[in-house]
Amino acid sequence: MLGLIAKKLGMSQIYQDGKAIPVTILEAEPGVITQIKTKEKDGYDAIQVGFIDTKEKRLTKPVVSKFKKNDITPKRILKEFRVDVGGYNVKDEIKLDIFEEGEIVDVIGTTKGKGFAGVMKRHNFAGGPDGHGSMFNRRVGSIGNCEFPGRVVKGRKMPGHYGNVKVTVKNLKVVKIDAEKNIIALRGAVPGSKGEYINIIKKGK
Repeated sequence: MLGLIAKKLGMSQIYQDGKAIPVTILEAEPGVITQIKTKEKDGYDAIQVGFIDTKEKRLTKPVVSKFKKNDITPKRILKEFRVDVGGYNVKDEIKLDIFEEGEIVDVIGTTKGKGFAGVMKRHNFAGGPDGHGSMFNRRVGSIGNCEFPGRVVKGRKMPGHYGNVKVTVKNLKVVKIDAEKNIIALRGAVPGSKGEYINIIKKGK
């Protein structure tokens, strides 16, 4: 499945047929194929694509030498896509034209980190009474029995770190594409803050 890395610019709305459609605006820079993997050599077919130029000093020497070998500008992000490698060559560009308006795509990103949070914010618990002397309020409540099993079972919803996890949002519609400005608008929201890099995945093979 082929894809692109795009920077989240923010949310807006587009009017179509008299209706306001909420969209997320993303800037998708072209990627460059840095390596082609085959079943015979690597055990599977895939292309490795590099995104966003960076300085050599920010990469390890083996990675820099790999880019120099193929005469490619060092890239900040490397992604593999499992595709039929026929027709692809090293140094080929992967551009925004792999997508079409009206197409359905998946989006992978990292959610906003919220730090340490209680169960009401983190898991949408109802909480306890707020009356005088209840001493319950926003607490978690019972987390297990005393005698059996005598411990807190795995997976119990508890206070803890909230957000900053990798999530996939499926079936977002491509509303608008501006190939000249490398801008793509997806219907609805995508994970992450402004400036975060999002992985847009083309559905199917």
